[in-house]
Amino acid sequence: MNCRIAELRNKQVVCTKNGCVLGFISDVEINTSDGKIEAIVILGKLRFFGLLGREDDIVIPWQEIDVIGRETVLVTTDPTPFVRLTKGI
Repeated sequence: MNCRIAELRNKQVVCTKNGCVLGFISDVEINTSDGKIEAIVILGKLRFFGLLGREDDIVIPWQEIDVIGRETVLVTTDPTPFVRLTKGI
C-alpha cells in the first residue's frame, strides 16, 4: 500500500496495548540521507485552552507502528508517559 505524507496527516493514533487514543498525526520525521520515515509526531495537548502553551509532543518511532488504516494508525508504543493518572476517590 502506498501512502502520501499528506494522507498520513490527521489520522488518529491508537495504542494497541491499552486502547487509548494518543491523538492525531501532525508531522513526520524523515531521515534525509536515505529518505526513510523515522517517526510520526503527535502534537502535545493544549494547556488551559492554549493560554499556557502545549504539553510535549509525542514522537513514535516507525518501528512501533503496527497497522496504517484508512482513518487510524495502530501503534505498540508504551502508553504510560502519555496517560494521565487520576487519584481514586
